[in-house]
Amino acid sequence: MSMRHSVASRPIEASRAAFAEDVAFYLTESPRQLPSRYLYDDLGSSLFEAICRLPWYRVAKIEQALLRAHAASIFGRLPAISTVVELGPGSGEKLLTLMAAAPRPDVTVHLVDVSPAALDQAAIGLATLPSLTLVAHESTYLEGLRAALGRPGAAGGGALVVFLGSNIGNFDPPAVDDFLQGVRDALGAGGALLLGTDLVKPEADLLLAYDDPLGVTAAFNLNLLVRVNRELGGDFDVRQFEHRAIWNARESRVEMHLVSRRPQRVQVKEPGIDITFDAGELIWTESSYKYRAEDLAPLLARAGFRLAGQWLEAGFALTLARAV
Repeated sequence: MSMRHSVASRPIEASRAAFAEDVAFYLTESPRQLPSRYLYDDLGSSLFEAICRLPWYRVAKIEQALLRAHAASIFGRLPAISTVVELGPGSGEKLLTLMAAAPRPDVTVHLVDVSPAALDQAAIGLATLPSLTLVAHESTYLEGLRAALGRPGAAGGGALVVFLGSNIGNFDPPAVDDFLQGVRDALGAGGALLLGTDLVKPEADLLLAYDDPLGVTAAFNLNLLVRVNRELGGDFDVRQFEHRAIWNARESRVEMHLVSRRPQRVQVKEPGIDITFDAGELIWTESSYKYRAEDLAPLLARAGFRLAGQWLEAGFALTLARAV
């Protein structure tokens, strides 16, 4: 396997200066927030991989089963694919399952993630397919995608974008339309998108997935404060915050928050902020929107995609769409 790291696609958003700017802005908003993209430092990426192995978080297991069962059918509904771009590859296990069914071995695979640890782990996972050319982009999704594909339509319909793990759920409704339009514009007509989407389930099941009995998701969430302390000179006392998951039925999303256990003052040196928290005050760190299967085709159509196939199992959807 040939491995090349593309540093040209590393965006300013990944820099510490941008991190500090975002922390200063979002922590002083009402409600207080921290962007979910900063959950994925090296430790955060490892904790998320552990979450994917928990019995209560079934997204990864169900998606992997769907890929094993239908990977050949997915490729059978597409023209000859020469380029595959996975956005947010995680460990690379799911892409490995998909690519094992690819009809041609000489495919160039691009991995796009803001976490270098995730990119390294995915590259190791894909090493068992030595005929692949693998290119890593430490970048945000759309910037990495544009760097991978170059001029829109340059792949001539032979490009497949893979966006799994229900990562689409981290976008709010206006942002998801913008994101899917950005993917469509980067692909050009004829390109394809394979989308993994978590569906609406009973509230108890959803909350258990985001607040597991072992506390792994809590550690994942609290690690965001550890990162602020380490990288920006914050003095968060992590023991004085707790993890909370909430199902917001009206907005169809699970929300993750960090809750201040008591009145406290926090300073973060690099952006120069000084904040007072009330007892019970929240920091909103992530939203995970849940969909209904019948809503996905109209959602994709608004961005210029046509449904090419959909596979459902146990509250999860794997959807294939072509850019028109």
